[in-house]
Amino acid sequence: MTDSLIQPVDTQRRAPRRIGAQARTAHPAGAGDGHPADAADGHEAEEILRRTRASVDPELRAALDGLPGPMRRAALYHFGWQHPDGSPAAGGAGKALRPALVLAAAAALGGPAARDRAVRAAVAVELVHNFTLLHDDVMDRDATRRHRATAWTVFGDADAILAGDALQALALGLLARDVHPAAPAAAARLADCVVELCAGQHADTALEGRGPGGVGLGEVLDMTEAKTGALLGCACAIGALYAGASAQDVDALDAFGREAGLAFQLIDDIIGIWGDPRRTGKPAGADLAARKKSLPVVAALASGTPAAAELAALYARPWDAEDLESTVHAVERAGGRDWAQVEAADRMARAMQALSRAIPEPERAESLLALAEFVTRRTS
Repeated sequence: MTDSLIQPVDTQRRAPRRIGAQARTAHPAGAGDGHPADAADGHEAEEILRRTRASVDPELRAALDGLPGPMRRAALYHFGWQHPDGSPAAGGAGKALRPALVLAAAAALGGPAARDRAVRAAVAVELVHNFTLLHDDVMDRDATRRHRATAWTVFGDADAILAGDALQALALGLLARDVHPAAPAAAARLADCVVELCAGQHADTALEGRGPGGVGLGEVLDMTEAKTGALLGCACAIGALYAGASAQDVDALDAFGREAGLAFQLIDDIIGIWGDPRRTGKPAGADLAARKKSLPVVAALASGTPAAAELAALYARPWDAEDLESTVHAVERAGGRDWAQVEAADRMARAMQALSRAIPEPERAESLLALAEFVTRRTS
């Protein structure tokens, strides 16, 4: 991958998007054709996510209930299960994509019994994901998540950070106490993933201190793989471990998750600029206002177009609320949105190729395919 963006990627040539004749083609957000199958795919994924929440939430809540009071309060609030005063709430705890990938990978390679035995591992992955969210919100000073105030804005930095630390410890504790023979390997893999996640977050924070012309597209893609793709890959790999898969199949599932994770982040970055705040739960243009160097922005800056120069000037000067619309238009005119959509499709093509190495039969991979497509069709 070069740091220029202008040449579209031929995804059919580089990596087939299909697993056998029955597999579906993934489309990035905004690129769907409106076919009824698209809606059916979305409903399938939503049902998988609903079943995942039903499987993991009881053990997840039991784990949180064992935390000391202040950390328990902040964690339960973060998951949407309590109001700030401790009274019960019915807010959403997130999409549960990562635990869904654990369970789907286990089922694809080992059947329903393997899926059932992987629930504790799925909970551990969800705990690690939310550890990163609690910490990221503090570091990024994000004020809203899931349509409500972030934990640090309610309980303060210290309580939010300590709650995140506790979630990470709970995750590794769950795997340490799991009698499944794959648990030690899963714990080691998840611990390594946490280090990679921290490295990705460090790189992301360091990039924010550099000028708009000093950031290459390749290094932002590397940072994104560490910060987002790593945990999705780890989730899939842990599911494969719990199914007793070979080392080659575990690695193939990790590669599938990493590439799908990059597609996920590309679409997330598109939504962060052009999404509807009523659906996203975040203010419009928050990442642009914070001068975050998201993938569409860096691609636009690297385009060498007049709009790229305009965008660089906007990013280099103090922020004015009236600059938001101009910045959005500059990113789009410089090709950032189009590049991100094409790149998301290419990453999904690579994900499909990796998946086909471990699971060539499309009927066994249906749940993984549905989840992968869900992340590139979503609007929030």
